[in-house]
Amino acid sequence: MNLRIVVGIFLLLPAAYASPEVVGQADALYERTDYTASLNVLNGDKAPDASDYALMGKNYFMLGDYITATRLLEEAVALAPGHSEYQLWLGRAYGRRAETGTWLKAGFNASKARQHFEKAAALDPHNADAVNDLFEYYLNAPPFLGGGVQKAEAIARRIAAERPAESHFELAQIAERRKQYAEAEGQLRRAMEVAPGQVGRVLDLAGFFARHGRIAESDTFFALAVRMAPANPGVLFARAKTYIEQRRNPEQARNLLRQYLASSLTPNDPPRAAAEKLLRQATGG
Repeated sequence: MNLRIVVGIFLLLPAAYASPEVVGQADALYERTDYTASLNVLNGDKAPDASDYALMGKNYFMLGDYITATRLLEEAVALAPGHSEYQLWLGRAYGRRAETGTWLKAGFNASKARQHFEKAAALDPHNADAVNDLFEYYLNAPPFLGGGVQKAEAIARRIAAERPAESHFELAQIAERRKQYAEAEGQLRRAMEVAPGQVGRVLDLAGFFARHGRIAESDTFFALAVRMAPANPGVLFARAKTYIEQRRNPEQARNLLRQYLASSLTPNDPPRAAAEKLLRQATGG
């Protein structure tokens, strides 16, 4: 049966008590990026509730079906409007629709994304993902859609005590947007200093140097990241992406992407489709 038809039937079932075993099994598959298998498990739950709908929505989001994801996440939010994580994922679904849909609906979808990001952050100010996504929205959206660098800066400064490394990273993005490159570099270095064990902070600095043509410094920090976490999928992907964008080290980039695709990925890693696209680009396909 077509998955869309299954979803339609699924939504008609009474919202009673979801089976924790079913949701747990489906969530384990989701964390292994086996999104279709996770959906198949969820379709077997005889009494779906908000947790089922939310996880189904996340699966469809990861599969690139943002319209179905929106519908399911709307169901989750309707059943549990005070759940910060559900509001966050609904905002992400609308945001991706704004990015990938027609320009006629882009403004509406972007505004919906902002509303749900704001709601998610208000419901749980300690939900780091929600606050980060709201920051990204404010930084990148135009003022007529509720964005603004000043709003983004307020968030970056507000989280300084709780998450200092992330605060420095966000301030670096703002400085780079303002073409204050020395300030951006300084903020990225401070982020790395306050979180010396986070390889992502090293990658941030390597990427910054690469964007500004400082290749030797970029390679130095990529080498540091490799020493810190040689098999980390994020390190593999970031190096390969940088090499391809700079049109250098093509064979090394291809090998890194093949290693990445053979890794055990999670939903927090760049999607396989993105790595496959880069690999085709690196091979001239």
